[in-house]
Amino acid sequence: MSRRRSYDQYCATARALDAVGDRWTLLIVRELLAGPRRYTDLHADLPGVSTDVLASRLKDMERDELATRRRLPPPSAAYVYELTERGRGLLPVLTALAEWGAPALEERRPTDAVRAHWFAVPLLPVLDGLSGPGGADGYGQEGVVEVRLDEGAFHIRLGTGDPVYGDGPAESPDARLVLDADTCRALSGGELTVGDGVRDGRIEVSGEGVLAKVLRGE
Repeated sequence: MSRRRSYDQYCATARALDAVGDRWTLLIVRELLAGPRRYTDLHADLPGVSTDVLASRLKDMERDELATRRRLPPPSAAYVYELTERGRGLLPVLTALAEWGAPALEERRPTDAVRAHWFAVPLLPVLDGLSGPGGADGYGQEGVVEVRLDEGAFHIRLGTGDPVYGDGPAESPDARLVLDADTCRALSGGELTVGDGVRDGRIEVSGEGVLAKVLRGE
């Protein structure tokens, strides 16, 4: 194991950055919030990271008890990485960073890579605020919301524990949202509400259950 680098400060923020302040670490956490991932899958969804750096960060995360590595049972027998409880505790950190960083997405640069599921973490608190305990509607709904963008699809699990999202379509979603990346950015940045997006025709909601009706504002 590599030697732990430290700010050597008796400060909670400094201690946190000792563990997650290195480049790529929080983005690896973002990917693992979708559940166990193989090394090759992580590398594919982290464009720009070298194999050496990714391997080093994963080892650091194992050392710091943020992630674990295990072997899947036959017939797969592949190794996967997954977050520990401590690693999953970084979800509020990522959602806060996403909200803070959303205004910087107003213009997409030509060099910017994009994956549809990168919008899952920013959208999670927005949808939870509508359908979760303490939300404005009071329903406290649990369920799976499938989100479809031009760039692809992902699904978010509301109030159902870990993992919090998944890449690709859901098998039987309770609600389906169709929107574009700019609308996702506006939602996560607080510039647009789901209700306003539906009324303005920027968000299409389908589904017949209570969760879909809540998202439509019915």
